[in-house]
Amino acid sequence: MKISSFILIISMISFFASVSANDYSSYDYPSYDYSSMVLKVPNITDLSAIEDDLSYSLYHESCPDIEGIIYRKVKEWVTKDPTLAPSLLRLQYHDCVVRGCDASILLDHEGSERASNMSKSLRGFEVIDDIKAEIEKKCPKTVSCADILTTAARDATVLAGGPYWMIPFGRKDGRVSLAKEATIVPKGSESVTNLIEFFQSKGLNVLDLVVLSGAHTIGRTTCESVQHRLYDYKGTKGPDPSLDPKYLNYLRRKCRWASEIVNLDGETPNTFDTQYYHNLKKNMGMLSTDQLLYSDSRTKPVANGLSFESSLFKNQFGVSMVKLSSILDSTSQDDGEIRNDCKYVNH
Repeated sequence: MKISSFILIISMISFFASVSANDYSSYDYPSYDYSSMVLKVPNITDLSAIEDDLSYSLYHESCPDIEGIIYRKVKEWVTKDPTLAPSLLRLQYHDCVVRGCDASILLDHEGSERASNMSKSLRGFEVIDDIKAEIEKKCPKTVSCADILTTAARDATVLAGGPYWMIPFGRKDGRVSLAKEATIVPKGSESVTNLIEFFQSKGLNVLDLVVLSGAHTIGRTTCESVQHRLYDYKGTKGPDPSLDPKYLNYLRRKCRWASEIVNLDGETPNTFDTQYYHNLKKNMGMLSTDQLLYSDSRTKPVANGLSFESSLFKNQFGVSMVKLSSILDSTSQDDGEIRNDCKYVNH
């Protein structure tokens, strides 16, 4: 990688760190060591919780094997079905951007977030239920479903070849879940400006947007989310001209029906790597929101820089995931509970 590229990505990271009021005050962002030509990446273990409500030691005495229980269960499920790894990561994202990380996505009743059309392709609920049942045997009425979901998403990422990060605990399970509120989740056709504004409303910055979008290096989506780019882009009756021609032909063969499933990363769909960013360079971003990251001046330098540095991407992914999983709703925290069953509020 050229020195100029190093300097560009590091300066972008430093800039976004300085403008985000919710970044870690004690966290040293990556810096370029000109003497040894080594890129220094974040040390996740040095991070402290960014919310007073959360603590790394919460369950040390009350449920000391919580992380072991969750990891073993996630591994058991993901070994049988590797596609559950990205599904759990997506499940947590949908939970945290609506009402904060309060497990409201897990509530199963008429009119809940889970019942929304935006949630119809979400998977992994049975994994969380299985983990919860096991934890209740060992530590009854102690561990929230929100903390379980957050940890399961981390372990699923690790099992897919992604990074490990430490998780602060203490999220309460919310009592409210409304289908209409799930409509705020980005659908894959927004502008970069809309995405930036949405992330900023959650306390996340442009760097977080580009890094967390990299989760699309694994996982799948329904063809419904991409068909408009294949057949009638912006009412033209033709395809999105930014799509690579060979990739367009591939997607048209795969997506004859909206219900078909297609990989988000057409090159290495089962490996957590930087291929997602290389795909953007080749006009092979699956969703329009993916490809736009490489055409917008605010996001392209970051996407380009991350494509060259796997260790930087993975370490920063962990940092951004801690920020995402620390989005809390005051009502859920103040009036929340520890659910006995993740599907229902306690009575």
